[in-house]
Amino acid sequence: QVHLAESGGGLVQAGGSLRLSCTASGWTIGSYAMGWFRQAPGKDREFVAAISGSGDKTFYEDSLKGRFTISRHAVENTVYLQMNSLEPEDTAVYYCAADTVLSDYEGVYEYWGQGTQVTVSS
Repeated sequence: QVHLAESGGGLVQAGGSLRLSCTASGWTIGSYAMGWFRQAPGKDREFVAAISGSGDKTFYEDSLKGRFTISRHAVENTVYLQMNSLEPEDTAVYYCAADTVLSDYEGVYEYWGQGTQVTVSS
């Protein structure tokens, strides 16, 4: 059974860092593009970052460039999102997603995790 599980969320002060993990079980994500999305209270889910199956291509929502870094570890079957210099506006539920197509559009992604809460206090 295909399963994605996010972890690493929590409460952090503004300016702090968190590293989110998205681990797959029941399948290998090595050939899949992986994306991170987030949804803040009262807002639509939005794109954060994505990485190709080989890991050689990454792209980010423009406003997050330089603060967030997406990476993947084939052996661990995990994708990471390193988040630095966090701001209260980054507070959201963060989701990982997988698909064969690399995209910033959530409608493309077939497989989703349940999300992990990130709360940034001011």
